[in-house]
Amino acid sequence: MPPQGKLPQGDLRLVALALIAEAPRRGYEIIKLIEEKTADWYSPGPSIVYPTLGNLEEGGYVTASTDPPRLFTITDDGRAYLKQNRDLADGVLDRLTALGERVSRWRRALAANSKPSSRIDGRPELDADSAESLVEILARAAGNSQRK
Repeated sequence: MPPQGKLPQGDLRLVALALIAEAPRRGYEIIKLIEEKTADWYSPGPSIVYPTLGNLEEGGYVTASTDPPRLFTITDDGRAYLKQNRDLADGVLDRLTALGERVSRWRRALAANSKPSSRIDGRPELDADSAESLVEILARAAGNSQRK
């Protein structure tokens, strides 16, 4: 399993709201969409996502069905909040997508380089621990480059 990074709470809140604005969503679906965007590098746990959704509901930004699994729908207040923070929300979503693209490219390169026929340079193949460390390094680099 890839290492898990961390998404600041405010960023997760905007990401969840932006995804719910696209279509009503359940918490599990939000988790899966974030995993897809990051090529499975980041998987926010239910213990993070559901309190965030509860916070959005308490703030009046979403409503939720009463029957489990709860379906979250954006409200007019949620749309207004998202509109005010659209640049930030889009920036976070773009960073997650860019990270996913980098991780996918890295994995493809790693797979190509681990084929016996491509190892003529004499370099050793990377083991699973090394691969996970490199994914973590790439993720940190992606986050640092976005902050500059």
